[in-house]
Amino acid sequence: MRRILAIDYGTKRVGLAVTDPLQLIANGLETVHSKDLISYLNDYFSKEEVETIVIGQAKRWNNDDSEIEKQIVPLIKQLSRKFPEIKIERADERFTSKIAFQTMIDSGLKKKDRQNKELVDKISATLILQSYLERKEKVNK
Repeated sequence: MRRILAIDYGTKRVGLAVTDPLQLIANGLETVHSKDLISYLNDYFSKEEVETIVIGQAKRWNNDDSEIEKQIVPLIKQLSRKFPEIKIERADERFTSKIAFQTMIDSGLKKKDRQNKELVDKISATLILQSYLERKEKVNK
C-alpha cells in the first residue's frame, strides 16, 4: 500500500504527518516553511509512494470558512496540477491546535518546549491524519 500524507497549512509554517505504508498509524513528519511546501513534497514523493493528501479544512466554530481557507483553495489547485496522480481529500481541522497544545501538556513537555510552534503544527497534522483514518475506517465497515 501507499502512504497517506496530511497537511496542516499555515501562512508561515506547514505541519506534515504521514501514515506507515499499511495506513495504520499516523506519525508527525516535518514542519516546513509555507513557501517551501511544494519543493519539499516533490522531494518526498520521489522517495515515498503516497496515494492521498489530506488537507485540513479550516472552519470556524459556526462552520464558516476561516480566513486561511482563501489560501488553501489555491494550494489544492496547485497540488492537483503538480501531482495529478495523488488524490486530495479534506478533513475538519477545528480545534486541532488546541488539542495539540493540550497533548503537549498532558505528555509532560516543559513550558519552553510547548512554545515550539513547529511541534504544534506537526502534532496538528498528525491529529488531522488520525481523524481522517478513523473516519475512513468507519466508512469501510
